[in-house]
Amino acid sequence: MSDEDDLEDFEPDQDDLEKEDDEKETEEGEDDRKEMEDFSEEWMPNPLTEDMMKEGLSLLCKTGSGLAHAYVKLEVKERDLTDIYLLRSYIHLRYVDVSENHLTDLSPLNYLTHLLWLKADSNRLRSAQLNELPYLQIANFAYNQITDTEGISHPRLGSLDLKGNNIRLVTGLDPQKLISLHTLELRGNQLESTLGINLPKLKNLYLAQNMLKKVEGLENLKNLTTLHLRDNHIETLSGFSKEMQSLQYLNLRGNMITNLQELAKLKDLPKLRALVLLDNPCTDESNYRQEALVQMAQLERLDKDFYEDDDRAEAEEIRQRIKEEQEQEAEPEHDSEVDQPSI
Repeated sequence: MSDEDDLEDFEPDQDDLEKEDDEKETEEGEDDRKEMEDFSEEWMPNPLTEDMMKEGLSLLCKTGSGLAHAYVKLEVKERDLTDIYLLRSYIHLRYVDVSENHLTDLSPLNYLTHLLWLKADSNRLRSAQLNELPYLQIANFAYNQITDTEGISHPRLGSLDLKGNNIRLVTGLDPQKLISLHTLELRGNQLESTLGINLPKLKNLYLAQNMLKKVEGLENLKNLTTLHLRDNHIETLSGFSKEMQSLQYLNLRGNMITNLQELAKLKDLPKLRALVLLDNPCTDESNYRQEALVQMAQLERLDKDFYEDDDRAEAEEIRQRIKEEQEQEAEPEHDSEVDQPSI
């Protein structure tokens, strides 16, 4: 499912699809972790062999000089691999899938300087650190045992998937190096803070199913269009600013927002079109949908339902009434400032 596609036409059942995806990913992550726990820490060594390479290689292409050919795609997933040292010799590889193995070390990939696409999910990695790979565009390290985000500095990397790991804090993501990163997936980790995600080129940020209590350090994400914060522990909507000028879709489902007045903190988001607040305590208020539209006139959809013209007209009347009341309250203060006669 593509959230960017959903933003174009706001499919009414988008959140049902998201729920299915989230539940499926959570179940897959739990299955992967359970499998890891079921086996002993020490695996029998099972290195990548030449025979496995012959079976897994495909896509014959010209090499850089144009005078020779080499296979550039390798798929060796689900082979119980513990070692991929052999890959050091296959320097022309561009697409590598080593997912669903028992790998703890990806350092042989440092020799693959033409690598474009890497799938290393569902292994036993504790780090995603690699040397700078100049052409790497897509990297998937989901469902490992990774504890930090250090050592990721690939200049053409556009999509980074780290969901289902054990990351508590984002560190080391340098905006001067990650100049192409537009999608960052961190669902299902143990994040306690959103600090460290200072990546101005970022468009899609997925932080659902973590331990977040508030949003902080995202103020400069001026290109961010999609932000998923579902199933956290967020109580306040502080941390959003008008600098987040591209944000269109915000998912806060399943958090702990109790006060409807918190919605006022989102009114400075000029392009916010879709907001999801289902399963928050504030949605129990009878005027919940109306209050959201009063605070955010630009909103097109709340949860699964679009606003109608009648809803907008009523919200505008309420805004005008509030404005008039505020002006009336200010008048007595003005009168009290009249000069008193001197004695």
